[in-house]
Amino acid sequence: MNYQPRLKKEFNERIISSLKEEYSYSNVMMVPKLKKIVISKGVGGAVADKKLIDHAIDELSTISGQKAISTLSKKDVATFKLRKGMPIGAKVTLRAEKMYEFLDRLITSALPRVRDFQGIKASGFDGRGNYNLGVTEQIIFPEIDIDKVNKISGMDITFVTSAKTDKEAKSLLTELGLPFKKN
Repeated sequence: MNYQPRLKKEFNERIISSLKEEYSYSNVMMVPKLKKIVISKGVGGAVADKKLIDHAIDELSTISGQKAISTLSKKDVATFKLRKGMPIGAKVTLRAEKMYEFLDRLITSALPRVRDFQGIKASGFDGRGNYNLGVTEQIIFPEIDIDKVNKISGMDITFVTSAKTDKEAKSLLTELGLPFKKN
């Protein structure tokens, strides 16, 4: 018996049938799925201090449980003293089991630790069924030791789904447990 994350099991057992019924899909394969989660972090001060990129990569690796990579600038910007190919951020892409594990930890332990939390905004959809969530502090994740943080910074979390519309994607993410604000 191999291990299966709690949210993946719930998706296979309950959410697929619920969404199939709600949108009257003729086939199980038409039900939208969560493809991947991308966690990215821009580090503006990395132009002056190269160690900031290493800290960002370490934090993202700790949060996600998977090795993060640095992102490089695509062009020269003289006003920011930026050259093409310089590291200016970090990102990690989660798929399969690690994606469901991260989503579970985000919903159950990280988001409830946000100050004055009433839910996440429903305006982060891009029109193609993907959702972007901005987190202002990395210390909401229990994996991060607040004593070892050199600078509090935020990150972007992108949920890529196979949904065709934002309404389908919102239904999928709500079923998975993301707490959207009530209008």
